[in-house]
Amino acid sequence: MVRYAATPANPAKASKSRGSYLRVHFKNTHEVAAAIKGLKLSKAYAYLNNVTEHKQAIPFRKFNGGVGRTSQVKEFGTTQGRWPVKSVKFVNDLLKNAESNAEAKGLNVEELYISSIVVNQAPKHRRRTYRAHGRINPFMSSPCHIEIILTEKDEVVSRAADKKVVKLNARQLARNARLNRE
Repeated sequence: MVRYAATPANPAKASKSRGSYLRVHFKNTHEVAAAIKGLKLSKAYAYLNNVTEHKQAIPFRKFNGGVGRTSQVKEFGTTQGRWPVKSVKFVNDLLKNAESNAEAKGLNVEELYISSIVVNQAPKHRRRTYRAHGRINPFMSSPCHIEIILTEKDEVVSRAADKKVVKLNARQLARNARLNRE
């Protein structure tokens, strides 16, 4: 059994999925993961589908050097964004896998949300490109590992309406005792 970066609080109410050495850009996938973390599963599917159709953009916050600006990321409070279709496809496939794992466990799919999504760098693949004057430069790819944990939302239990306990210090206790004697 492999070790995940995060452990769910209640493993019985969570489902996991992971992909290793995936040939998709690490930086783009990191931004996609940051954009959907914490979303309900249905909302995440809709959002990723909109990104593929260029109706919504993924905000680029960390790896944003040279990234163009678009008005579609105004809703996220930033200016730079892109539509990384390949990263979206890989994340979408892992979400589907985690969802089917949840169904196999007997969890309620409508209540699932993305509690954890982690993207790590995998070892680079080496190729080479030929330059002027007989030189050779590296031509690397940046694959990644992705792991997703979906958790079923817990029911919110209202607090019992019991009498509030007032904690008093020694001086207040002595004063109350003195007043009660009189």
